[in-house]
Amino acid sequence: MQSKIDLSLFDGKNVLLTGGTGSFGKKFTEIVLREFNPNSLRIYSRGEFNQYLMKQEFNDKRLRFLIGDVRDRDRLYRAMNGIDIVVHAAALKQVPACEYNPIEAIKTNIDGSVNVIDAAIDNSVEKVMAISTDKAVHPVNLYGATKMVAEKLFVQGNTYTGKGRTRFSCVRYGNVIGSRGSVIPLFNEQKKSGVLTITDERMTRFWLTLDQGVRFVLNSIQQMRGGEIFVPKIPSMKITDLAEAIAPEATKEFTGIRPGEKLHEIMITEDESRHVKEFPDHFVIEPEFSFWKRENTPSGKELPDNFRYSSDINDKWLTSEQLKKML
Repeated sequence: MQSKIDLSLFDGKNVLLTGGTGSFGKKFTEIVLREFNPNSLRIYSRGEFNQYLMKQEFNDKRLRFLIGDVRDRDRLYRAMNGIDIVVHAAALKQVPACEYNPIEAIKTNIDGSVNVIDAAIDNSVEKVMAISTDKAVHPVNLYGATKMVAEKLFVQGNTYTGKGRTRFSCVRYGNVIGSRGSVIPLFNEQKKSGVLTITDERMTRFWLTLDQGVRFVLNSIQQMRGGEIFVPKIPSMKITDLAEAIAPEATKEFTGIRPGEKLHEIMITEDESRHVKEFPDHFVIEPEFSFWKRENTPSGKELPDNFRYSSDINDKWLTSEQLKKML
């Protein structure tokens, strides 16, 4: 995905990863510690036990573990002292949980984003990359709506930097194979009973692996100038084909689309496409309101009118064999 990553990207840098004990955080830590040479990597998260397990797993002197919540502004300020690069992956992500606890979702996903932005600017952090989701596009649930707002905050956070050096960007991508909350662990569990539940046979989704997601984030950090939303070109798959690949012998039971769920996911809308640059393996959504000075932005191909990057009309599709290899 994208251009080759410069292995000196993190040389001598101090990096902070919010939500660092999650699926993305653990894979990010694994790749960065193995392939790069940061001065330190600070894992910022709420759970002490998950941090303990992660410390046992990696046992690397460059790791620092900080207990903290992105809602806690003062703690974030202390955590970002001396930091060069922030990757913001902390969020409440479960759709039903966000609907049942809407104010909590806003406190973490929106207010927490504001705290990250303020702490980064006031600590003169060089780069901040926020992890977003296709759920932020035409959101139909509160989780998607909070991530849409978070995207706007990080793009326009560049306005608040003034003459400072801090720059903010986002990555937006689809479902991660095997991550917590993915349908694949559910299908693997249901496989034991011989019955897989599928909400709607027409459903399609974008898919990528954790490794691909992390490398896309690393590439985007390398390329970012501030204000971009980076979108990878990744394959789609029908949910029925996914179920067939995981458990071909199982009975497929259709239960009806769930509240807050879409038939298809969109990563770039027709309106966004007017300010998108296309590259061989990714898109860059440029900021519409760049009230700050942007320099050395790469030139890409413009998209045709009414272009939409959606999982149902994608030109790349996963086969069952490709999915099995990714699993």
